[in-house]
Amino acid sequence: MHDHSAASGSVLGPAAVVVAVTALVAAAAYVLAARRLRRRGDGWSWWPQLSWLAGLTAAVVAVAYPLPGAMFTAHMGTHLLLGMVAPLLLVLARPVTLLLRAARPGRARRTVVAVAHSRAAGVLVHPPVAAVLDVGGLWLLYRTPLFAEMTNRPWLALAVHVHVFAAGVLYSFALCQLDPVRRRYGFGLRAATLLVAGSAHAVLAKSLYVYPPPGTTFADTDLQHGAVLMYYGGDAVEVALAVVLAAQWYVRVGRDRRRAHRRSALATSDGRVFGRGRVG
Repeated sequence: MHDHSAASGSVLGPAAVVVAVTALVAAAAYVLAARRLRRRGDGWSWWPQLSWLAGLTAAVVAVAYPLPGAMFTAHMGTHLLLGMVAPLLLVLARPVTLLLRAARPGRARRTVVAVAHSRAAGVLVHPPVAAVLDVGGLWLLYRTPLFAEMTNRPWLALAVHVHVFAAGVLYSFALCQLDPVRRRYGFGLRAATLLVAGSAHAVLAKSLYVYPPPGTTFADTDLQHGAVLMYYGGDAVEVALAVVLAAQWYVRVGRDRRRAHRRSALATSDGRVFGRGRVG
């Protein structure tokens, strides 16, 4: 029988200290960069800064503190915070944009631009690719013996949690596209990806309500509570992602209409001038 303690909320042990220190450094760097912009007169809203700090806090809580609930329920809380909530909050903070605006011209800034516009980054932020890495990884975790193996191997648990977080960031980044990227994908592709990936996530959660991950045993109530948390928690984050996409679509449509109106008004004005010229 597997020891499921590694599947609970505080799975990373000493690595949690590294995560907490890294989060503090990332928080300080973001705040200092935003402060630098404001000092030189460039605007940078407080909302992205709050989103960044909230995202880092969610990641630290997920790995450093035992979450409430029995083993599988607590593990699913970690999954939601680390793989969905924290990544979305961090992406909404637009860290790449802030870094590019705050960094002085030089090698560091050129490196960031080169990475953001690289072919590899272009492939990774392709929405379907990011969705496969994220949701596909969850199917691999919960529908193969990987979850059972993870509970007895701390290094494997660490690797899985790193993947869950990184894939979550990549997925949110690919859908929102708030920062500079090699190529911006259309609203239709991103919305369809969100719909398909959300459905795959919901189906996986429903299957966990009935069948535990292979090689594991959990109390029925624990398994069901964890599955319900995964289902509705995932829905909440996916609704937030949909709101971001809808807001971008609304802004773009409004901009296109204003541009078309200006072109129409300019064409009408030119026609009147041309007409008066001919009469004169």
